[in-house]
Amino acid sequence: MSGDILLCDLDAFFASVEQLDHPEYRGKPVIIGGRPGERGVVATCSYEARKYGVRSAMPMVQAVKLCPDAVFLPVNMDRYRQVSARVFAVYDRFAAQIEKVSIDEAYLAVPSGVGLETARKIREAVRRELGLPVSVGISVNKLLAKMACELAKPDGLYRVAKEDMPKIIWPMPVSKLHGIGPQTKEKLNRIGVKTICQLAKFPERELIKMFGAAVGVMLHQRANGNDIREIQAEREIKSIGEETTFPKDVYDQDAVLTTLMDLAGQVGYRLRHKGLKARTVTVKIRSADFSTITRSQSLSAAVEGDGAIYKVARELFVTNCGQPPWRLVGVQVSNLDSYEQLSLFQEKDEKVSRVVDKLKDKYGMGVIKRGSLLLSEERKKKQ
Repeated sequence: MSGDILLCDLDAFFASVEQLDHPEYRGKPVIIGGRPGERGVVATCSYEARKYGVRSAMPMVQAVKLCPDAVFLPVNMDRYRQVSARVFAVYDRFAAQIEKVSIDEAYLAVPSGVGLETARKIREAVRRELGLPVSVGISVNKLLAKMACELAKPDGLYRVAKEDMPKIIWPMPVSKLHGIGPQTKEKLNRIGVKTICQLAKFPERELIKMFGAAVGVMLHQRANGNDIREIQAEREIKSIGEETTFPKDVYDQDAVLTTLMDLAGQVGYRLRHKGLKARTVTVKIRSADFSTITRSQSLSAAVEGDGAIYKVARELFVTNCGQPPWRLVGVQVSNLDSYEQLSLFQEKDEKVSRVVDKLKDKYGMGVIKRGSLLLSEERKKKQ
């Protein structure tokens, strides 16, 4: 792989967007994921909250105990996707090859020798135009760019050259090497390998005996700073899904169906924006006792309309939902096509869905809702 690789990672992205939109939250601990007393986990939190020990994926109950005076907010994914699209539009100005890792993270490939200057320009542009902090790691491959980005956080940039390995990377514990999880760390620690330097100098043949050929070679290569992975500018999308964990167990089937309708609309919106149609619809159902089932139905013709997706999802739920209460429900589409001749009903459904998409693009996801969703919301207000 020739050239420089940048890893751009928006710092505490969801929390940063909330602090951008609400100046009164700036400088305060902000925790995204739900309200105190609700179920769920922390999606992300501001660096002010991290000082109290709050971390992503932590149960919300624990986060409340650690930082009871924080600002607790639900996930506003529509807003985060909107801001993310604007950030990636900035990246497009600086690099022809971009691999999107997630909503807030991307690898960029640029010519050799310009990585550091490009990183500075990107950080300045994102801060000036969008008011957001972004950390950037620069190196010769994806592995070292990722590790450089971790060293850059928060809100900085850091460059790791291959010759910097002994001084910067090797003294780190093996757990800091991308691709090493808790179990691998424990196995390495048991044979006296605790630092990346020790792993780099450990005989490759012994690693192969312990972990198998693929993993053994990978560990040895990465410990020595080698990574042959290329930038994948386009990733094949295999499925699109949305799910919701209810704040409280739900006993009303109609309320769950209303949620399914909303989820089907979100999935359809994402599907159409990717220029795709789906041949398989899957519903996920989790009961109060945490038992979970997934049921799928494959269709003779690919669909993209909200109504068509919901129709199948509804049938799957009604047939397989069992007894209340329910804790979680989700909708996913897969077996994706780029084009399919539509039936007359599907054509009408998809035309309506595309008109709604244009309104959502212009005014936001909440601008228009189906009548049943509005009625459901009115019932909730009266309760």
